[in-house]
Amino acid sequence: MTEIEVKIQIPDIQKATEKVIAQGAQLEKERYYEENILYDFYDHSLVQRKQALRVRKIQKKYFLTFKGSPQKSKKFKIREEYETEVKNGKHLKIILKKLGLTPVFHYNKYRTVYRKGRLKICLDETCVGNFIEFEGDQHKIVEFASKLGYSRKDFIKSDYIQLIKNGMESTLS
Repeated sequence: MTEIEVKIQIPDIQKATEKVIAQGAQLEKERYYEENILYDFYDHSLVQRKQALRVRKIQKKYFLTFKGSPQKSKKFKIREEYETEVKNGKHLKIILKKLGLTPVFHYNKYRTVYRKGRLKICLDETCVGNFIEFEGDQHKIVEFASKLGYSRKDFIKSDYIQLIKNGMESTLS
């Protein structure tokens, strides 16, 4: 399955929420906390191929996600993505370890999910700021972002790992 997404940094979650609702988006999931752990082999071959294997925990549920290498695009992050729920998180971590995978990065965020037709709109609160993330058809992303007062120049293709690492590097300099 192909995932098309972008993020936009926003100053205020509450104002963004009001704008999203005013444009007719419907609440799909109330605000929740998620933990994300990225795994890689000891030789970092997934990172070298710009791929990712993530375990996400939301309350007591675990999800395993594979993300393929990004396709070329100036303004959108486009990549193959497969995700499945896993019943036993403890066993999942053991299986990954037995396969030679090890945790390489950990981050958390709060997320609220809205939907407008087939467009998924996430309001994310992270340690490097607040973001609105759009996932869906490129045209629908541009159209909805425009209605919120944003343009393609506001689009961020980076994932949260890159944003967090860049944020930490800028605070260290």
